Amino acid sequence: MIDISSKEIVLREARASGCIRLKSGTVRQILNKNVKKGDVIETARIAGTMAVKNTSGTIPYCHPVPVSSIDFDFEILDNQIKCSCTVKAIYRTGVEMEAINGVLTALLTVWDMVKYLEKDETGNYPETLISGIKVDYKKKAEINAQ
Repeated sequence: MIDISSKEIVLREARASGCIRLKSGTVRQILNKNVKKGDVIETARIAGTMAVKNTSGTIPYCHPVPVSSIDFDFEILDNQIKCSCTVKAIYRTGVEMEAINGVLTALLTVWDMVKYLEKDETGNYPETLISGIKVDYKKKAEINAQ
């Protein structure tokens, strides 16, 4: 791992985003909370939160970060769901990997929960696609001593 012991402890924040393309009928089932496995958006939020908190356990050279805030936003459109994850920590290293991990896991959870609705007659997923994963921003700020 990279030695971060000499880096300054400051407020770190990052937001990542991405989307999953789905059949319009699948999106309607999600909106109507009529998916066999349960509430898709709330489950994706929980899974994403768990992923953020465990990023260093799955990405070998990521430092464990004492996360202080995790926030998810979901935008449901006709044939896609957009997800963004904002992570904050007061620490020596950034939290963009945590935010990306949160988005990816949330979107994978959506896919897992609706895959029976997305399959075609051959068992494949011709319309389902996770894309646009990116870091929207990362920033750091001095901590105001009170």
